[in-house]
Amino acid sequence: MSDQAQFNWLNMAEQMNEAMARSVEQNMEAQAKFMESWTQGVEQAMLDQDQLEESAESYARAYEVWMDAADQMYERVTDAAEGEDVSFTEFRDIWLRSANDAFKEVMGTTAFAASQGSMVEAMMDLQQQTDEVSEETLSQLGFSTRGDVDEVAGRLVELERRQQAVEDRLDRILEHLEDE
Repeated sequence: MSDQAQFNWLNMAEQMNEAMARSVEQNMEAQAKFMESWTQGVEQAMLDQDQLEESAESYARAYEVWMDAADQMYERVTDAAEGEDVSFTEFRDIWLRSANDAFKEVMGTTAFAASQGSMVEAMMDLQQQTDEVSEETLSQLGFSTRGDVDEVAGRLVELERRQQAVEDRLDRILEHLEDE
């Protein structure tokens, strides 16, 4: 092998190793974030035993998807080292496909739905508490609150309705007077 060919091969192998290292690092970061989010959701959901088992099984399946992706990456790096033309987009596609498949494994479970429901419920409770505190604070500061504005709007609508009823009566009276 010529010096230039050897240099090119070493350069390509170094690039592939760096790409593989970045991919593995990104994979581990993605798995860690995924696991952290999953754990928080499961903790908040108050799941029953069946849901906990289903959740653990779905995470195990998702983990298998990630490991299959790592195996595919290793095979493609080996292929590239043996001289096969392997594009960097192929590596990206492996990780994107596996991330999609792993998330499907977890997101399709009743445990995930329960954890999301619990999270939404908690967020709605927090929103209600925030609204109540805001109303109370604005009221104490002498500002109009949403409740005050809603009350005024309701009264205005009622006044407009009554005004329209009076106008309709006047129109009928005027028509009756004109007919005589």
